[in-house]
Amino acid sequence: MLTTILTKSISKDTALLLLRVITGTVLIHHGYEKLANIENFADAFVRPLHLPFPIFLSYIAAFSEIGGSWLLIIGLATRFGALAIMGTISVAIYHALITSGFNIFLLELLLLYFASSSCIALSGPGNFSIDEVIIRTLKSEENNINETNTINNFQPKNNLNNDTEKKEGFFQFLQDNLLSDISS
Repeated sequence: MLTTILTKSISKDTALLLLRVITGTVLIHHGYEKLANIENFADAFVRPLHLPFPIFLSYIAAFSEIGGSWLLIIGLATRFGALAIMGTISVAIYHALITSGFNIFLLELLLLYFASSSCIALSGPGNFSIDEVIIRTLKSEENNINETNTINNFQPKNNLNNDTEKKEGFFQFLQDNLLSDISS
């Protein structure tokens, strides 16, 4: 344990925590502003792009910003939340380019949101997140099951073995795709 404390830096996890919380906190108000006057948002941003169902897409944009921001803040399904934000911000960047050209004053904040959510989606939420707590809990349960099977020298039946494989496959999918990376 002492080697873990001395060799592993918490600066990466702290930086990811700050990035997640600040990005989510600052971005969440944009979603609430969209909900406050959804018709105005649809007229100003969705209809000029000639997209179908502008009101529906406006609600999608608002809820992806609100939901994605909350997921970033609490660190639950963080990559999914970051991808939702990336999608909405990508459309906003496209809108800014189409309507105003390369106007750095309009693009700079959008590009910062996009870069922040991209970094979070690519690197995961870090150790200071609910995702990490879930992974550690699942990992300890898996280790306890393996230790129990080894101690009792128990060979499960084929159908129980298939159920265990399905559970491990589902947990492995969560770990690999939606939750944070496990650092040994």
